Amino acid sequence: MPAIAPHIAAMPGSGVRRILEIALRRPGTLILAVGEPGEAVAPRIRSAGAQGWTDGATRYTPNGGIRALREAIVGKLARENGVDAAVEQVLVTVGGTQALHQAMSLVLAAGDDVLIPDPGYTTFAMNAAMLQARAVPYLLRPERAFTPDLDELERLVTPRTRAIIVNSPSNPLGITYSAELIAALVAFARRHDLWLISDEVYERFTWGAAHVSPASLDTDGRVLSVFSTSKTYAMTGVRVGWLVTPPGLEDAMLRAQEATVSCVDGPAQLAALEALTGPQDAVASASAHYAENLRAAVSVLDAGGFRYLEPSGAFYLWIDMAHVAGGDVAAWCEQLLDEQGVAVAPGSAFGASGEGWIRVCVASDRAELLEGLRRLPVPPAARP
Repeated sequence: MPAIAPHIAAMPGSGVRRILEIALRRPGTLILAVGEPGEAVAPRIRSAGAQGWTDGATRYTPNGGIRALREAIVGKLARENGVDAAVEQVLVTVGGTQALHQAMSLVLAAGDDVLIPDPGYTTFAMNAAMLQARAVPYLLRPERAFTPDLDELERLVTPRTRAIIVNSPSNPLGITYSAELIAALVAFARRHDLWLISDEVYERFTWGAAHVSPASLDTDGRVLSVFSTSKTYAMTGVRVGWLVTPPGLEDAMLRAQEATVSCVDGPAQLAALEALTGPQDAVASASAHYAENLRAAVSVLDAGGFRYLEPSGAFYLWIDMAHVAGGDVAAWCEQLLDEQGVAVAPGSAFGASGEGWIRVCVASDRAELLEGLRRLPVPPAARP
């Protein structure tokens, strides 16, 4: 049998997916490892998708997506993100995951470097490997409240550096960058003539901090923005997102789409159109629910004496478990799953600097969330 391509064989897997696959084989496990919203998709959105099937919306759509959806996205960008974009700059994608891959494939060639956050979303490094580019981590440290160190970023830039990925609100950290920091990162990209790829799929969930889109500060066409319906509207399995590019990339964007997925399925796009243009009360309700879950979860962690990152966005808690991880938090997470029936995501799945930490999703059932947190071994200083 011939060998597969070496760069694919060497591509890292997802430590989060590994834990989830094990958990799914064990009924009764409290699954806090995956970013799955606990809310149901609004009935009006489900009806719009179902009506698409009934009406026979099963043919090819344009590569970029149906016109009405792209226009709705343009309106949303202007209204909520402060971004003035033409319809031609919007590409409807198979979730935020494909939007991210498409953005990276548009600007990275084999041998290029891309700066990625560490800890950061697992797909950043996986996509770089698939494109035969090199992921260069920039560390997000506790002593800096897990925000980028601009001086360190300056030191990481080389002639091979082509892009930087910025993720706010952050998965896995649950933080939202300030307007000042976003402006500084855009200025950094401009200073070094880099592309800036902005992952904003958690944009609607911020806690005490306003979300700022880097593209709203882009004056010379270097920001590519990734969005999704998955988290905002609990449509993770529907797989509709969008990529917004600077002007001038339209032809390349559509050619890349034709070569990968051709187009997103019609009924899913109609569901997304209804999500964007209809009442947003379900989003507000979900946001309130997640905020209440966070408050309840933090109370459990405080009572147990845990060290954790105070979240300001997304729906995750980043918790320090170094007191039991023994330098291999991934192995410890599997042990926790075996012994306590709780699935959490190992911090090391998001980069080397995540060693000793875990990520917990708070978007699930509150009773299960709190029970799972109570099963975590408390730090020694908190023990009676």
